[in-house]
Amino acid sequence: MNTNITLGILGGGQLGRMSAMAASRLGIKTIIFTPEENSPASQVSYKTILSPYDNKEALKDFAEQVDYISYEFENIPVETVEYLKKLKPVYPDTSLLEISQDRIKEKSYLNSIDIPTARWRALKSAKDLIAAFDDWGVNEVIIKTTRFGYDGKGQARISRSSNFDTIKMKFKNHPLIIEEIIPFECEISVITARDINGKMASYGPMLNEHENHILSKTTVPAKIDPILAAQAVNLTENLAKHIDLKGILTLELFVTKDGKLLANEIAPRTHNSGHWSIDACACSQFENHVRAVCGLPIAPIGRHSNAEMLNLIGDEITTVKDYISQENACIHDYGKQDIRAGRKMGHITILHSK
Repeated sequence: MNTNITLGILGGGQLGRMSAMAASRLGIKTIIFTPEENSPASQVSYKTILSPYDNKEALKDFAEQVDYISYEFENIPVETVEYLKKLKPVYPDTSLLEISQDRIKEKSYLNSIDIPTARWRALKSAKDLIAAFDDWGVNEVIIKTTRFGYDGKGQARISRSSNFDTIKMKFKNHPLIIEEIIPFECEISVITARDINGKMASYGPMLNEHENHILSKTTVPAKIDPILAAQAVNLTENLAKHIDLKGILTLELFVTKDGKLLANEIAPRTHNSGHWSIDACACSQFENHVRAVCGLPIAPIGRHSNAEMLNLIGDEITTVKDYISQENACIHDYGKQDIRAGRKMGHITILHSK
């Protein structure tokens, strides 16, 4: 294997940190580009370039020092990635990034390739809201901003009696989408890696549990009908093929009470629900991501254990002491200096025999 490779990562959070750690196992150096000082990824990387994402001079310097470029979260400006693409290979491609950044584009694309979602429509006027209530025969819907929503941010549950102008003020006139409220049994996710030769490997499905709209616990394997599990993997791999993925993506899905799958969101990156793979697999989601974006073949997953992944949110990081001596508990502290409510500070993976 040619390990004389330097990977550039846009973003300095925990996903970049774990990708950099995986890269180091392969002898690949990482350079982080981030506006954040002392970021989690910077603490474990070869070098960091501190700069806003729109600084072309810094971006050019960054590109000159790396062989390949990827990104650790989907809110990197598309203009930044388009500029870098002229200088070095950037994976996943901007087409996936653009789709995942806008909920209307995302759901339109999913539906166009026969991946079902909840019913939805763009919200531009009071007539759109009334039509959604009437056409769907419901009294409540979810309103979301089309961009920059995550961990429950940028969304609200709205009743038929809600005033359209009040809604627009609440969301500060951001473009909005109306989504049907799904009575689901559970939420799952599948993570698929795909290399330059089209070879794929999928993690999951994983069962995901949330608290205050933030992922709290992931269990693998998800205890769902094996036919549904196979369908979830098939949907995700079909998405990867259609988008001509080079890298890794995540598809979040609802399992409805009547036994159907509805796609919720695409993440064009490694994902919180796959952190268990570091400890429970021969090749983690992060290693396969690094392999794929650096032009190397992905490896078989080799899951050797069942697992539970517990997110440590805010001051839950102080509970690490409770796991330090626990058998089969794997501790991951992201090195964040400030503890804040709702902030992902680390995670614990607890391994179980298969």
